[in-house]
Amino acid sequence: MKTLIKMQRKEADELPPQVPISWVEISSSVSRQFQFEPDGKLSVKMVDDSRPVAQRMVESFLNKFFPSGYPYSVNEGYLRYTQFRALQHFTSAALSVLSTQSLLFAAGLRPTPAQATAVSWILKDGMQHVGKLICSNLGARMDSEPKRWRILADVLYDLGTGLEVMSPLCPHLFLEVAGLGNFAKGMAVVAARATRLPIYSSFAKEGNLSDLFAKGEAISTLFNVLGLGAGIHLASNICSSMQGKLVVAPLLSIMHVYSVCEEMRATPVNTLNPQRTAMIVAEFVKTGKISSPADLRYQENLVFPGRLIEDAGNVKVGRSLHEVVSPSKLRQFKETFPEEKFLLNRGSRWTDMILEHDATGEDALRGWMVAAYASDMERLAREPSTNISQEAYEKMNSVFSPFLAELQAKGWHTDRFLDGTGSRFVF
Repeated sequence: MKTLIKMQRKEADELPPQVPISWVEISSSVSRQFQFEPDGKLSVKMVDDSRPVAQRMVESFLNKFFPSGYPYSVNEGYLRYTQFRALQHFTSAALSVLSTQSLLFAAGLRPTPAQATAVSWILKDGMQHVGKLICSNLGARMDSEPKRWRILADVLYDLGTGLEVMSPLCPHLFLEVAGLGNFAKGMAVVAARATRLPIYSSFAKEGNLSDLFAKGEAISTLFNVLGLGAGIHLASNICSSMQGKLVVAPLLSIMHVYSVCEEMRATPVNTLNPQRTAMIVAEFVKTGKISSPADLRYQENLVFPGRLIEDAGNVKVGRSLHEVVSPSKLRQFKETFPEEKFLLNRGSRWTDMILEHDATGEDALRGWMVAAYASDMERLAREPSTNISQEAYEKMNSVFSPFLAELQAKGWHTDRFLDGTGSRFVF
């Protein structure tokens, strides 16, 4: 028996080693060998690459600074957004060099001891934290209008930087001017960071939000470094004098704000807020068509998003219930649409819509469509009717299911309605 066991062990020892499983894949003039190692890991080795050098450099750049699978893994507009984002960070970094140089110059001009100057600098930085705290209370509004707040963030940043650039003109007011500038920049930092996620989310197409975020930050870092280099060059030459700064800084600021405006125009945000909801409803009521987020992006008003749209019923959403409906008529308004999560109060200039606390984007769309159809019927009617609201409600119900299905097929998210700090109610 012992002899048999020894023979089996000897045969097991003499078994040939397992050959690793490997194969070669050829794609776009590139040959890669894939092989499973004994520990189960997959190794990849470049066998042959007959691509031109320029093509290899371009693809290497795309792999480092664009999401995997680009351009099929992102929504339309990502390239234009990235181009202007790069320009934005380049100009911002160059401008920051000029503002820092001016601050140091202004601090050095002050006829005070070094200790007092250090205290002033600390207080100046403290103002930035105050700005951050104040702006943090506006998060819900930033969710509703990320594009507007992103633009406002850069305007505030340039305002703060402009004050810092001009600080040498009034060195005796260094703390006041620099503190106010840092206060504006603190608010800008919070607004820019808070709006980054909804903007990146609008480009994510295959659940690749982390990849988008990482590659976006890589591009920002690259062009920040390039901008710092350009800023140092400007500060050493053209902008070594105050006159040079007063010429170059406004030009950089204009380029900076223009870049962020173009970024936001290229961003196809696919969530429902008051402006986008009104535009969708107005187009559907008027033409029967529905635009995708990519089609609607260039029609958005980025500066004044709260404008009323006549074809959508001039709906105003978010006012407090007690401002819109008197207590004596509250039951009457609720019984008009008892199964719905919205109240409508049609006035002479606009229609107020108040949503329940758990109302979704679908509820907001239903209310908006009722208001739009009612306004359209009232405009076409020869005689005023007391049943217009009910007729509009019935018309909305007849078209809502196919309307909602097409809306979702176009890429719109209808599970929530972002009305900022608008008031809602609950019985």
